[in-house]
Amino acid sequence: MMTDHAIDPASLAKAETLTEALPYLQRYAGKTFVVKYGGHAMGDAGLARDFAEDIVLLKAVGINPVVVHGGGPQIGAMLKKVGVESEFIDGLRVTTKETAEIAEMVLSGAINKELVGWINQAGGRAVGISGKDGGFVHAVKVERTTKDPDSNIERVVDLGFVGEPDRVDRTIIDTISGAGMIPVIAPIGIGDDGHTYNINADTMAGAVASALGAARLFLLTDVAGVLDKSKQLLTDLDPAAVEELKTDGTIIGGMIPKIDTCVHAVESGVDAAVILDGRVPHAILIEMFTKKGAGTLVHK
Repeated sequence: MMTDHAIDPASLAKAETLTEALPYLQRYAGKTFVVKYGGHAMGDAGLARDFAEDIVLLKAVGINPVVVHGGGPQIGAMLKKVGVESEFIDGLRVTTKETAEIAEMVLSGAINKELVGWINQAGGRAVGISGKDGGFVHAVKVERTTKDPDSNIERVVDLGFVGEPDRVDRTIIDTISGAGMIPVIAPIGIGDDGHTYNINADTMAGAVASALGAARLFLLTDVAGVLDKSKQLLTDLDPAAVEELKTDGTIIGGMIPKIDTCVHAVESGVDAAVILDGRVPHAILIEMFTKKGAGTLVHK
């Protein structure tokens, strides 16, 4: 039966958006998404609220989101506030025992609980943990070398209590997700030596995604994704293409460790990894539930 009442265009657009999302919702129901949250989005209340809503929506439609967060700028600000000087070698912070204690306080305390609060406020049930809880992430000390610019001789660099994941026990994540809650993870691990290690958040997220056999790993950052030499977004890459782009100088600087994390993840069982601009509202939803997407997808 025809009606004299006109359909609101905005309502129709919403219905069409849901229809477009339907096949993606069906495809990923019951799957795990690991999301690394960091960059500019962490310091913007509006973007934090959008991010929390995205995570709660994923859980509501049957996807299991797992959040790993960073906090480098916040750690730096706290060290400055308490008068602790930071030493950097090749751009990497040397983490003394005192610095490690402050980093854990900032990451596992302030940042972790703030993010848990945002997700809970958006209607979710988040639980904050670190890699130390339940023997979740065992870490080993990071070993780095640097070349002397004069002699060109490589020497070992001691970064202190900086670690990388060695073993990941997924039990605690399965327990939290299975109970209908959302794990929010601070990038802290414990070594077999009993020491606490600060872990790069991208590396932590990649290791967790691999251990969980995630359908997606998302790295939220402050750029649109991988750009070509004309500054155009590259939306679809495989490991071979990544190597070519690194060799010809297209992928340089801080993007290299991020793209390497993505490649390692997909070669370790993750279906695909995505580098996304966290400054774009609802970037995760745009990437996953629309035909266009929003970032650089890396897959095998």
